[in-house]
Amino acid sequence: MTKRILIIATDGFEQSELIEPKKALEAEGFETVVASIKPGKIRGWSDKDWGESVTVDALLDDVEAEEFDALLIPGGQMNPDILRMQPRAIELVEDFDEAEKPIAAICHGPWLLVEADIIDGRRVTGWPSIRTDLENAGAEVFDEQVVVDGHIITSRMPGDIPAFNEALIAAINEADDEDEDERENEAEEA
Repeated sequence: MTKRILIIATDGFEQSELIEPKKALEAEGFETVVASIKPGKIRGWSDKDWGESVTVDALLDDVEAEEFDALLIPGGQMNPDILRMQPRAIELVEDFDEAEKPIAAICHGPWLLVEADIIDGRRVTGWPSIRTDLENAGAEVFDEQVVVDGHIITSRMPGDIPAFNEALIAAINEADDEDEDERENEAEEA
């Protein structure tokens, strides 16, 4: 069965932090679904101006964590700042966390993890200007390309995207292996 990855974003996402992971996930054979607060297209931010637009596949209200295998939260300053004020976006983060499905957030994306109150006691990283927010939420903050703590994957910036993509893909594949082992154990017990 094809793995499905939910990407939540809105206008002002950091262009490279949505487009490059999306391409990497699709190259692995995964299906990506971009969900947003409005239909149509959302515009990325690239360097110091508006960048490319991405088609919205679904509204946040129309997706459920149980339909997906992982969650991707791109950064950019505007995107997560807008999304963290959307109750449905926060509910989705909480639902993925409760299900222990991979959650990958880059740059300012970890702001949503703070808002969902899921990083207390966890190891994370993020863009330098949000590290105090992460610490104040109880996280142990590192200045590393990628930090993996259980099913939570965080990175700092666009330069970290290759390591971020690698960690996310590994987490999705590892979760798939664990699901397969669980199914085999259930079959043996039956």
